[in-house]
Amino acid sequence: MATPRAPPQAAVPGGGAGAAAGGVTMRMFHGDVFLGEAEVFPMKQGAEGSLPFPSNEIRISHLSPTSERCPPLAILQTIAPFSVRCKLQAKLMPPHPSLHRLYLTCFNEYKSAVVVVGDEELHLVAMPSKVEKVPCFWCCSVRSGIYAASVGMLNLRCLAIVFDLDETLIVANTMKSFEDRIEMLSRRMDIEDDPVRIAGMSAEIKRYIEDRELLKEFIDTDTVTDNGRIVGTQKEEVLPISGGQERVLRPVIRLPERNAILTRINPEVRDTSVFVKLRPAWEDLRSYLTAKGRKRFEVYVCTMAERDYALEMWRLLDPEANLISSHNLAERVVCVKSGSKKCLQNVFKDKGCHPKMAMVIDDRLQVWDEKDQPRVHVVPAYTPYYAPQAEMANAVPVLCVARNVACNVRGGFFREFDENLLRKVFELMYENEFLDLPYAPDVGDYLVCEDTNFAPNNKDVAPIPEGMSGAEVGKRLNGLAYPRDQKQIPSSTRLSDDDGVALRGIPGGTNIQSNGGSLATTPSLFVTVLQEIGRLCESRVEFRSTVSSGKNMQFSVEVLFSNEKIGIGIGKTRDEAQVLAAEKALQNLESNYLSFMAPVAGVLNKDVNKPPGSGNGFLEDITLSEDISMEEPSGSTLKEQDHSKALDRLSSVISLIRELCLEDQHVVFRDQVRDSGSALNGEYHFQAELGGQILGRGIGLNKDFAKLQAAEEALKTLKTTTDPQIKKHLRPMQQLNFPLYPTQR
Repeated sequence: MATPRAPPQAAVPGGGAGAAAGGVTMRMFHGDVFLGEAEVFPMKQGAEGSLPFPSNEIRISHLSPTSERCPPLAILQTIAPFSVRCKLQAKLMPPHPSLHRLYLTCFNEYKSAVVVVGDEELHLVAMPSKVEKVPCFWCCSVRSGIYAASVGMLNLRCLAIVFDLDETLIVANTMKSFEDRIEMLSRRMDIEDDPVRIAGMSAEIKRYIEDRELLKEFIDTDTVTDNGRIVGTQKEEVLPISGGQERVLRPVIRLPERNAILTRINPEVRDTSVFVKLRPAWEDLRSYLTAKGRKRFEVYVCTMAERDYALEMWRLLDPEANLISSHNLAERVVCVKSGSKKCLQNVFKDKGCHPKMAMVIDDRLQVWDEKDQPRVHVVPAYTPYYAPQAEMANAVPVLCVARNVACNVRGGFFREFDENLLRKVFELMYENEFLDLPYAPDVGDYLVCEDTNFAPNNKDVAPIPEGMSGAEVGKRLNGLAYPRDQKQIPSSTRLSDDDGVALRGIPGGTNIQSNGGSLATTPSLFVTVLQEIGRLCESRVEFRSTVSSGKNMQFSVEVLFSNEKIGIGIGKTRDEAQVLAAEKALQNLESNYLSFMAPVAGVLNKDVNKPPGSGNGFLEDITLSEDISMEEPSGSTLKEQDHSKALDRLSSVISLIRELCLEDQHVVFRDQVRDSGSALNGEYHFQAELGGQILGRGIGLNKDFAKLQAAEEALKTLKTTTDPQIKKHLRPMQQLNFPLYPTQR
C-alpha cells in the first residue's frame, strides 16, 4: 500500500489553462456501476483535440496495479511522454459518492483507472487541484499492457538488458565448422609471404585443432582428456519451457580452466555435439545482475541463431536460471531471422518492457534497428582462436566493461527519474498544461557510443569467423555443409557474422590485433578504468555535461568522484569531452594517491615505472595501460622528471591558462595524426588551440609529455601575443598577477 498523500483540492470548472474551452458531458461507469457525470476537456483544439472515449461514455474496466513509490503520472511520462489526451472532472457538486471513492483510491494508492479502447489503454490519473473539491483527472494513452510491466520495474529500480550470443558471450563450433576454419586458414597460409603472419596463422590453426580433437573425443567416447586427466560427461537436466514437454537430459562436460563446455543439442544425435567457449568475466557480469538477490535488470536474449541452439547456449550461461526463469524462457529468448534487423519492440512483444528502459550488449551495431542503436553498448567480438590473450590484456576485461556500463546507465537513469521527473511530477496540478511535464529519462542518454572509426595500428589480416551464427547454426547441426564456392574468403577481409552486416577488417570495424596480441586500447578505456576504480572504492562516479553557448558549441564534461570534482574535459562532441575528462580525472587520482602515499612509503614515486606484476597492483592498472614512459621525450625541455611531477606541472600550466582566458573560453588539446616515421618511433603529437587559433605544439613519447610541451608553449604565446584574434579571448591583463611559469611543487 502506497503512503497516503494529503487530500487534494480539486479542479477549476472548465479544465484549467491547459484544456480547450468548452467541455463535453459524459457518463462514467466502473464496469456496470454508474459513477456519475463528468465534463471532459480536450488538451488540444481542432482535429487533434478529439476525445478518445467511444460512444461518449467513460467505462472503466479495472484499476492499475498499486505503485509503491512512483505516482502513475511519472510512470506514464516515462513510457509514453506527453501522451495526455484530455482532462475530466466531476460535473456535480458534491460528486457522486462512488466517483469520489474511486478518486481517493487512485490518488492515495498510486493507481490509475483504466479504460481499454482496442489495443490502447486510457489511464485516468487522479490530480490535485487548486480550487474546488471535486474529483479531477488527466487522461493519458499508452499501448495495452506496457504500464503493468513498467510499474514493477520502476518501483524496483530495474531496467532491461538484452544480450546477443555468438561472438558476444560465446563462440561455438561443431566438427564441420572446425574443419572449415582449419581449411580456410591453410589456404591463406599458402598464399601468404609475411613470416609473422604465417606464424600467427599457424598458431591459430593449432588452437583450432586442439579443440577439434577434444570435440571428436567427446563425440566418440563421451569423455575428453584434458592435460592428462580423463573427464566424463555429466547428465544435465533441461528444464521444460512449456507445459507437457518431456524431460531431457543432455551430456555435458564443463572445463572451467579452459572456459569451455562441450554439449549435445540433440542428446540422441552425436553429430549435434558442440564445443563452446565462454567469454571471460561472464561470471562477473552475471553476479552483478543478481547480486544479493536484488534484481537490477530484467534479462532478455536476442540472436540470429536457431532456437534449440540458442536455448542450450543460454542454459550453459545461466545453468541455475537465475537470470531468466524457466517459465519466462520461451518469451525472453528471441530468435530473429538471419539477415533481418533486430528490434527492441519485437524483443518485448510490446508488453514486457518499454524500449526506453532497455540497453543492449552486442558485438554488432548495424544489426539493430536504427531507432534502437543509441541503446546498444558495442563490445569487441570475442575471438579466442585469433587473439586468445586479448580479453585479459586490457586493464578491465570486456564483460567487466559491460558490467560497469550497465551500472552507470542504471544509476544515471534513476538519478534523472528521482531527482528531476518525480520531483516535478509531484508539483503538477490539474490546471497545468501537459507541456509542463518534465523530461523523461532514456537509457540511450547514458550510453557512451564507441568510436567506430578508431584506426587500427596494425596491418594484420582480419580474422575469419570463429564460431557458428545465424542461419549457419541450423545447417551445421543438421549436417548440411555450405557449397565449396561459398567458402572462398578474400585474404583482406573477414566474413560477416550475420547476413547483410558490414565486414570486419575494414575502417569502421572492431580493431583486433594479431594472434596473441591485445585488443587495441580505445579512448573509452579511460572512462572504463575510472568506473572500475569507483566500484572498487565503493564511490560513485558521475559525468555531468553542458554545452557552451558560444559559437563553437563545444561540450564540457565534469567528473565527480564521491561528489568531488576531479576532472573536466572539453571537446567538439560529448564523447570526446567525456574521454578527456576521464583521462584528466585518472591523472588527478594518481597524483593525489602518490602525494598521499609519499610520506608513508618514501620511495613510491621512484617505483612508478616498475614492470607489470610489481608494486601494489593499483597504479599499474592506470599508468601502464597507456604505456606511459618515464624517459625524456626527444626535443622536450623536461629532464628526467617522473610522471607524477609532469602531471602536476601540466595541471598547473592549464590552471594558469584558464586564468588568462575568459570564462567561456577554453584551450583544447587535439591529438594530431602522426606521420609514418613518428608512428614507428611511438611519438605523440598534440597541439593546443583557442578559438581555432593554434597556440602551441608538443611532441613526446607519451601523451602527457606531449600535452605538457604544447601547454607550456601555449602559455608563452598567451602572455606575449599581440594577435587581436587571440587577445579577444583573454581577460584584461591588469586583472592578472602571476609569473610566466608555474612553480615546481
